[in-house]
Order: sequence, then structure tokens, then C-alpha cells
Amino acid sequence: MTHRFPIKEIARQAGLGTATVDRVLNGRAHVSSQTRARVEAALAELEMQERQLSARGRRMFVDIVLEAPQRFSRQIRAACEATLPELPEAVFRPRFQFQEIMQENEIVAILERIRRRGSQGVVVTARDVPAVRDKVDELETAGIPVVTLATDISCSKRTAYVGIDNARAGQTAAFLLAQVLGERRSTILTSRRREEFQGEAERYLEFRKHFLQVRPDDEIVEITGGAGLSMDTRRRLETELFKFPAVDAVYSIGGGNRAILEVLRDADRAPGCFIAHDLDAENVELLRSGQINFVLHHDLQLNMYQAFRALSAKHSLVPSSDATGLSDIQVVTPYNIPIARETTPA
Repeated sequence: MTHRFPIKEIARQAGLGTATVDRVLNGRAHVSSQTRARVEAALAELEMQERQLSARGRRMFVDIVLEAPQRFSRQIRAACEATLPELPEAVFRPRFQFQEIMQENEIVAILERIRRRGSQGVVVTARDVPAVRDKVDELETAGIPVVTLATDISCSKRTAYVGIDNARAGQTAAFLLAQVLGERRSTILTSRRREEFQGEAERYLEFRKHFLQVRPDDEIVEITGGAGLSMDTRRRLETELFKFPAVDAVYSIGGGNRAILEVLRDADRAPGCFIAHDLDAENVELLRSGQINFVLHHDLQLNMYQAFRALSAKHSLVPSSDATGLSDIQVVTPYNIPIARETTPA
């Protein structure tokens, strides 16, 4: 594996020991595919960081930890890489740790490894559970600021939250559905990844509250636990579908939208309206084909900019007031897909 970086540099970027990196680089035996992939990713990240010619400041290692479907993780990586040249106060060196499903003990172990090896900051999308809250507090106490992304970790000492205003997102979905549904009583299906994601819980509670204020006779049913993954969401919905005879509309809070549509279509219960979150490739294609009606979109690149600036402010590199604010909610239909997304492959 050819490279031009010192082994210590690669090891630090990958979060591995130098002996492990040496085995990978020299093609020696007893190296797992995951370890090899981490070293390859580290080399790619180092090359990308070298191209930040506009950055002249301090070096900042930032760990980005996400429990999220690949479609969202890909968006975050792209948003991160697009943002780095806009940050002149430091040369940020992101280290990515993405998994579609992280058990509670896995999240805690990852954050503990970061605490032990050191970092200038952590950006995290994780479940809001006591053990994770405690680990966030430990990181902050150790001088490693934590920024939560897209879903918050309540009652923790985290430095900042960046992302969509989840309460307003739920309210917006309620408003849209109330406008398009007819006068007859309707059944609305909602779907979340897991109960423990605070942001999705907030979307759901605000949606339910505001929708039933306007349409108190309607029924809201939900499925949870599909992790936003196609196969898991499909299984959850197929198991629960018998409980409700009709589905007039869907508010998909956590993704897995193609699977939801296919299960409902196979059961002859195709919804009259479908609201989703995030302009990933799958949702863009579903919008184009008319299978979903609205996507509640927010600017992930702005979120990453805000996250890095919040970390910079914590290290006194920029004013604290420069690191605040939530991204606006944009209602996207098949007719106003942002131009940059029109060519996104499905």
C-alpha cells in the first residue's frame, strides 16, 4: 500500500497502534478487513486534508461518531469535506466512526477510546441513554468538547447541538398533512428508528400534538425499531401491519422509506400522502417518481460548519457567538428539488 505519510501520522488519524498500521501497509497476515479499511480511509483523509491550502491555523483532530444509516453517513462525510476549506482558523482533521447500528455498550466504548487517546472535539449522533450521557460528561470534563448532531443528548454537559429544529419539523409535518387530507377520518402511520433518539421522539411528539389539535378524530399509529434500514424497517412494518386496516398517510421520521412504500403497496394500502426527512439519494429518487410528496430538508453542510465553529469557540479560536444557530427547514416537493440534488444518483 503506497503512501507518503509517517506511520505515526497514519496511526493517529486511524486511531490505531503503529504496529497495526505497519502490518496493514506491508500486507502482513492477521489483519482484519475492518482494520485495513480504517487505514485506507485514514490515508484518503490525510490526502484530503493536505488539499486544504486555505487553512493556515492550528491542527485540530475531531472525531465524528454516527449511529445512522449509510445514506445519512455519506451525506455527513460529504458535508464535512465540503466545509473544511471554509474554516481558516485551524486545519481540521476529521476521524470518522460510522455504524448503522451501535449497541449502547459499543457507543460507550468508542467514546471511551476517544477520551483515552485524546481529541480536540467530538461530533456525535447517538442514543439519548444514561450511559452515553455519562460518557459525554466525562469527555467534557477531560477537556474534549462534544457537539451533538441532528439528535440531542439531553441533560448532558455537551458543548452544543447543531441540526434541524426537531420540534418545528414535527409541527411542519402536522401542518402539511392537515392541509392535504380530506374530510373523512384518516389513519396516519409514523415510523422512527428507535425510541432512544431524542430528536426523533421530539419530532413525533410535536407532530402528534399539533396534528390531533386540528384533526382530533384521526388515528396516529407508529412503528419503531427499524433503525432506518430497509430490511429491518420492512420486518417491523410487516409484523405490525395487521393492527391497522388502512393507511391514509405516512410521516416517516427515521427513514427506510422505500421499504415502507413497498410493504404498503404489497398490502394494497398505498398512502395518499407521504412525508419524509433528508434529501439523500433514495428520497430524491422517490420524490422524482412521485412516490413521496414532501421532504423536510435541512442544510447538513451548515450543520457541519456550525459544529466545527462550536468546537473552535470552545478552544478560543473564534468568538462564541459565531457558533450558534439551527438550520432552517425547507419543504421540498418534486418541483423544487435543489439543483445540486437533481443529478444525485439513486
